Amino acid sequence: MFDHPSFDQHERVVYAHDAATGLRAIVAIHSTARGPAAGGCRFWHYNSTHDALADALRLSRGMSYKNAMAGLPLGGGKAVVMVDPSQPKTPLMLEAFGRFVDSLHGLYITAEDVGASVADMEIVATRTRYVSGLPRTAVSSDGNPSPKTALGVYLGIKAAVKYKLNKDELRGLTVSVQGLGGVGFELCKLLAADGVRLRVADVREAVAQKASHQFDAAVSAPDKILFERADVVAPCALGAIFDANTIPKLQTTIIAGAANNQLATAEDGARLHAAGVLYAPDYVINAGGIISVGREYLGGATAESITAEIHRIPVRLTEIFARSSATNRPTSDLADEMARQLLTEAR
Repeated sequence: MFDHPSFDQHERVVYAHDAATGLRAIVAIHSTARGPAAGGCRFWHYNSTHDALADALRLSRGMSYKNAMAGLPLGGGKAVVMVDPSQPKTPLMLEAFGRFVDSLHGLYITAEDVGASVADMEIVATRTRYVSGLPRTAVSSDGNPSPKTALGVYLGIKAAVKYKLNKDELRGLTVSVQGLGGVGFELCKLLAADGVRLRVADVREAVAQKASHQFDAAVSAPDKILFERADVVAPCALGAIFDANTIPKLQTTIIAGAANNQLATAEDGARLHAAGVLYAPDYVINAGGIISVGREYLGGATAESITAEIHRIPVRLTEIFARSSATNRPTSDLADEMARQLLTEAR
């Protein structure tokens, strides 16, 4: 593991197996310099344990950077549960995962992520108190962080459009949204209300058609939508989608979406910059959800204070955009440097 290309001085990586329930999970704790490692749990079918480890390592580092850039007193961690498609998750498996989280004694705080729901986390919480994003701790709504993530991405898109296109409103612009899960669908609601021309794609055809009808959106294929002409491309599905092969195919000048780890490698940020594409670093623009569940878990927040913190996301992005223009350096490199500096100061 120490030689894994995604290993980044992680403090702890823990594997768990529960034969009775079929649980196979990994928790990666990247940093606790700023506080307990917070990050959701992803339930996913991985082709190999190596792929699951890579996801956990990359996502946990992203959470360290995300929480630091959001100004939260939290470190970065992530859990992945390797799901067998023929044997979907069960309440007993979720309980076993809760016991696994509890065995870390608060070093890691979990929450819902891809493949998990608030209801799932309610079951996990019967076996551990180290869970965030629950209805009983929510300041408002049901604890679901997706609408808060979508709000931050929406505000970030507006900031990117203002900076790159010098437009104060989104009306009439074309935005392509890849992935219509909890965040992507909520993002479409906000964009449609602003008069955006939407293009949407999802692996679930029924969901894509629902978005088409509700938002008067054009439906595209998930593997093609990123490369169609648009003012803004908003990836809201899985990561590692921009690389040496895909970047030359882009027909946009702005990438601003909710997906984690959108760049396949660090060098791909430089490729986007060289291509004249303004990239909103994913862990900066998609921090609305962790701001919400993090503040609710820590206590003392109000709906107003959480919303105010989310509205600072475009301020941070604009600072990164300006530094990029001033230094002719990729936004991804600058965001990484800023995040690492915050972690160093905390240590």
